[in-house]
Amino acid sequence: MLRRLYKDQPASFAFTPANQAWAEAQITKYPEGRQQSAIIPLLWRAQEQEGWLTRPAIETVADMLGMAYIRALEVATFYFMFQLQPVGSVAHIQICGTTSCMICGAEDLIAVCREKIADKPFTLSADGKFSWEEVECLGACTNAPMAQIGKDYYEDLTAEGLAKMLDDMAAGKVPVPGPQNGRFAAEPLGGLTSLKDFDSGHTKYNASAQLATDIGDSIKRIDGTEVPLLTPWLKNRTSKPAAPAPKPEAPAPKPVAKQVEDAKAAAADVAEAEPELLTAARDGKADDLKKIKGVGPKLEQTLNELGFFHFDQIAKWTEAQIAWVDNRLKFKGRIQRDGWIDQATKLAAGEETEFSKRVDKGDVY
Repeated sequence: MLRRLYKDQPASFAFTPANQAWAEAQITKYPEGRQQSAIIPLLWRAQEQEGWLTRPAIETVADMLGMAYIRALEVATFYFMFQLQPVGSVAHIQICGTTSCMICGAEDLIAVCREKIADKPFTLSADGKFSWEEVECLGACTNAPMAQIGKDYYEDLTAEGLAKMLDDMAAGKVPVPGPQNGRFAAEPLGGLTSLKDFDSGHTKYNASAQLATDIGDSIKRIDGTEVPLLTPWLKNRTSKPAAPAPKPEAPAPKPVAKQVEDAKAAAADVAEAEPELLTAARDGKADDLKKIKGVGPKLEQTLNELGFFHFDQIAKWTEAQIAWVDNRLKFKGRIQRDGWIDQATKLAAGEETEFSKRVDKGDVY
């Protein structure tokens, strides 16, 4: 299936402050030099914020990770989980149409979508609130037929039940995810045949539905105001509703957003000094700054606009000058993280780096 970017694109994209902090925290999960591995979670966060994945969003994520735009576009167009066209402002309905669901009534659910949303998939409803598509198996066969709406599964659906759900969502209500016929999870319709002493009464819903209900982000666009996701690699632990207070001798760590904020504040405390700036490249020939790992086409353009065209300029930066540059880039910390100074020093001396060799071979675009 050919997947193209939508013809009408917004002029720009920016993460909300909370989502920006979340995205920067995600990048720290990966080893030095492997930050581009964060491409999928960052694209997914952008989609959850906007509802669909726009070209400016893809390019913003690529810039954050020092990737060529084409590499980010390859990921976005390869995975069907990324929506490349506008979706409903309230919800995008994904009906499972594979064997188990089809046998149990998926065609009836699709008929509801055609009637209440639009005759064709990937088409916005008249009020712009909904869109729909048929998808391959979502792995909830015991609870067929089912649909994924937003981030959650709605199972054991009927045509009448789905129609009412759409009406409720249009009115601002959020249906509880999970089985819609009274089942707790995926037990037999006739009742448990084993593990009969299992007590499901410790939560009102099964674990997945309970978590979605507790967080309150089911069909909501993620903007960072919901309970943040866990980031244990940063020693961060989020509290769930009614969780016990931390012990006095072990105060709770700062949330990710606060850690990022403190890191930026610490960087801002470093005295700035303006580096050597040029109004144009010497002899009209600029160095290819993209040979520095972490500098993509967009970032190279930004550096040129600031007045940096040559490796030797970057190689001479002092700590105070790094602070000056850092505070004018969209994503702080990249200079030290990717080792720009060492790379630029070698390149200015006519040497090669492993990354610059890849650029020369055409392995990096």
